[in-house]
Amino acid sequence: MNQLTDVLTAISHPTRRAIIGQLANGPSRFLDVAEPFDVALNAITKHLKLLERAGLIEREKQGREVYISLRPEPLQEVASWVNEYERFWNERLDKFEQYFRKQQLKEKINRKGKKNSKEKKI
Repeated sequence: MNQLTDVLTAISHPTRRAIIGQLANGPSRFLDVAEPFDVALNAITKHLKLLERAGLIEREKQGREVYISLRPEPLQEVASWVNEYERFWNERLDKFEQYFRKQQLKEKINRKGKKNSKEKKI
């Protein structure tokens, strides 16, 4: 559960989600990751540390450059967790639909019964 919490915390911020989206296209240098954002490099460093702590990125030094790569595997745990709730809600919605259809059928039968009883009176 700790990794799930770390990953959820990491993806809770729009800047970190944008970084993940950017890295989904392939590894990038630190300055290329930071370039689209109008924040200090120090802030980007903090975002990257949080993503790294969650296991969502890894850094690799190649000469003077540091390349940052996405590690999407931890997102699978989030997807599995969300999938459980999707099943929960689908089951609830299916039950509601069944109830609604039964109610419609009852109303239709009641209307037919009232119509037939009026015809008999005439």
